[in-house]
Amino acid sequence: MKKILLAFGCLIFLISSCSKKQNIPTLSYIEEPHSFSQPNEAVITHMDLDINVDFNNEMIHGKASYLIKSNEASQIILDSKFLTIENVQADGKDTSFSLGEFDKQLGNPLKIDINKHTKRITVFYKTTNKTEALQWLKPQQTTDKTHPFLFTQGQAILTRTWIPIQDSPQIRITYNAKVQVPSQLMAVMSAENPKSKTPDGHYSFKMAQPIPPYLIALAVGDIEYKAISNRTGIYAEKSMVEKAHYEFSDMENMVASAEALYGKYAWEQFDVIVLPPSFPFGGMENPRLTFATPTVIAGDKSLTSLIAHELAHSWSGNLVTNATWDDFWLNEGFTVYFEMRIMEALYGKDRANMLARIGRQDLEEEIEGFKDAPDETKLKLNLKGRNPDDGMNSIAYDKGYLFLRTLEETAGRENFDIFLKNYFQKHAFSTINTEKFVDFLNENLLEKYNIAFNTDAWIYTAGIPDNQAIISSDKFKTVEKTIQQFVKTNIVDKTLTEGWTTQEWVHFVRNFPNDIKTGHLAMIDNAFNLTNSNNSYIAMVWYEQAINHNYRGNNIDTKIEEFLIRVGRRWYVSTIYKAFKRNDKTDEALAIYKKARSNYHAVTANTIDDLLGYN
Repeated sequence: MKKILLAFGCLIFLISSCSKKQNIPTLSYIEEPHSFSQPNEAVITHMDLDINVDFNNEMIHGKASYLIKSNEASQIILDSKFLTIENVQADGKDTSFSLGEFDKQLGNPLKIDINKHTKRITVFYKTTNKTEALQWLKPQQTTDKTHPFLFTQGQAILTRTWIPIQDSPQIRITYNAKVQVPSQLMAVMSAENPKSKTPDGHYSFKMAQPIPPYLIALAVGDIEYKAISNRTGIYAEKSMVEKAHYEFSDMENMVASAEALYGKYAWEQFDVIVLPPSFPFGGMENPRLTFATPTVIAGDKSLTSLIAHELAHSWSGNLVTNATWDDFWLNEGFTVYFEMRIMEALYGKDRANMLARIGRQDLEEEIEGFKDAPDETKLKLNLKGRNPDDGMNSIAYDKGYLFLRTLEETAGRENFDIFLKNYFQKHAFSTINTEKFVDFLNENLLEKYNIAFNTDAWIYTAGIPDNQAIISSDKFKTVEKTIQQFVKTNIVDKTLTEGWTTQEWVHFVRNFPNDIKTGHLAMIDNAFNLTNSNNSYIAMVWYEQAINHNYRGNNIDTKIEEFLIRVGRRWYVSTIYKAFKRNDKTDEALAIYKKARSNYHAVTANTIDDLLGYN
């Protein structure tokens, strides 16, 4: 009887032990070189953020509190960079902590002592004047020039510079936030947002779906909201609201088109905030609230593919996220492909093919720029020890797109659409690396339909494989004939350009002959006034060509300087600064940059610092 009771007791103990072990997270995270966190030991699952936005001192201060899961660990590690850590608590009681050695790219590991029963940690902190994610703007740096403005930019590893956090894309958390701002301003986040100002400047936010830390975003300014539909709308400064509302009036149609392709939109609301011109990117796909540059406000909806791109991220990137920054192409290649499908559905195949053709030209330029470093043209990268921004270029975007378009043409669009929809559904609210994607591709498309495809050559080797899809545009062929005619006859026939889209104008300017004369540029400028174009994309490519060919007419030097001081979009300004450098005009570039640099976000400034050797 004793033996029976002893055996029964052992069985109960084993069952109890197994039950307890079920609460310990499995070792499911892969090694991630851009975060100090060790999530297989202890990982955050939810954040409660309580902060005050102090414009007078250009500082955020408050606390970040986290629910955690622990594998019976004795410490949890967060990422922190250029933050002042004032105190740390574990389950409401002070606990010991330390900041590890500083790394230029990664910052410091914040090591917090816990025990195996710890459920919550709280970090009291404040930002510093070195915080890279934040840009504090004076009133004169905004559009309306009446109130200051603040916005954050967390991608790729900058969230750790305004919140101490496990800053890895494979760690997904939900969050609530309380944010105090001056009463005349409104705060919005990548979360459920207010539609009007509160009287006291107190705002509360909730993000119910788990997101990676780089998508946590905050903007504070004198902004207003105007709805487009019951789930789409625009935030902007007062003078920009109507312009932005008109420009982005197709947003609801874009969401509906995207859902028809690859399944239900998972984030309830899709709003866009138009930020001041110093915002470093075209757009940032923060869930529920895309951040966008005002440089896409062209007055004719011609640059709204950017909005289609950021919307597509709601599936590729936000819903299914690259596990590491080495896998960044999984975010961007898929998104460019999805963007083109949305644009085709709304505006026709010609428009989509023109966009894709421009991307193909960008890819050629990128590959040429990496001729001495061919490994940089692989889709799967090795960015260990480097800034992940190094991989955010046309390879991830346009080679990634070309790979997927080639897959589509090989497998057939119907089969490929079924595959993609399945991919998004099976991996929703999770992360994936390149190797797991290849396994999924083989099982669910290539082997299923007995398709032979050189997947490894596309992903793991340099350059572009020979079986690439060929992207052509009849409209671009017409543009090229128009260039030849203008140069050959010395006559500009303006009737030949009537009805041109922005993409046709960009193709026109970018494809001038290498030996084009300044007289021809003057003739074209006099006819179309490109130097004073209100379309920032056309202006950017025109200024690049002017520098390339030493065209100095129509007061263009002043216009280039004004553009570089006013616009902070990294792609645009780096294109122009590169043209200066390429043409042995670095001194001219530096003279302008010294005036412009204070208007740039750290993301842009760091890039141009390196480009021009600015100290």
